[in-house]
Amino acid sequence: MIDLIPRRLSLLEHYADGEDSRHFTFRLETPAAADLAALPGQFFMLVLPGFGEAPFTYVSTPDAQGCFSALIRRMGALSSALFELDAGAVLGYRGPFGSGWPAFFKARRVLAVAGGCGLAPLAGVIDAASRQPEPTQLSVVYGARHAEARVLGRERARWQQAMPFIETFDRAAPGQREGSPLQHFDEVFASGMPDLLLCCGPEPLMLAAARECLRRGMPAESIWLSLERRMHCGVGLCGHCYIGSSYACVDGPTYRYDQYLELIAHCAAASAEPPLHSC
Repeated sequence: MIDLIPRRLSLLEHYADGEDSRHFTFRLETPAAADLAALPGQFFMLVLPGFGEAPFTYVSTPDAQGCFSALIRRMGALSSALFELDAGAVLGYRGPFGSGWPAFFKARRVLAVAGGCGLAPLAGVIDAASRQPEPTQLSVVYGARHAEARVLGRERARWQQAMPFIETFDRAAPGQREGSPLQHFDEVFASGMPDLLLCCGPEPLMLAAARECLRRGMPAESIWLSLERRMHCGVGLCGHCYIGSSYACVDGPTYRYDQYLELIAHCAAASAEPPLHSC
């Protein structure tokens, strides 16, 4: 049976973390086993009384005390109201939902590519790689519109000390890298072919990154994308996130690229116009 009743959630703190974005820390009063087993890349539904609910990805997943964090960008009435709350506010929570990033501990080289707020769903993966006793060689390429638009400032400062971390900007200041993350792939691939690509950001960026990795010899089954699109209920009931024969909120939001291509081909076969996003 699907349980749509939200559980009690407390707001511990929030602080500015990027342009029109804030970093929130929450605490579940009674974390369940499923909460403690949540994976990076999964998401939860946050309920704000009087404003409804919306899906957000975990920056850090719930710990034994039920504490976790999320990056939230001001997008509408619900997020704007969240920005005005004080510590101690009581909210609602449903989750965790969806599928997370794949286990990659046998991969020797992992490339993570993120654009804008797409760095948030990858945060748990990057932290996991940096904590391994024999760390996987993980490289990160992160693109933002400009320096002030970058998110996860505290996390980035830590990661830059632990792994190759390239930042590039659409509008670069003197001394900064400029251009799309793809323009820096030569540097990343120079030290060897990645065993795995994990990518999250605007869909055109993700698809371009996947095609570029294919062109360089990576197999499609080694490429993973996070497709957080139009998710409303979290349990596959409303149909807003339908992709071919799949629901992003249930089977995603992380998809292996070869599986994604099959879903898009199914969509195109059912429509006169091949879809750019979902059907």
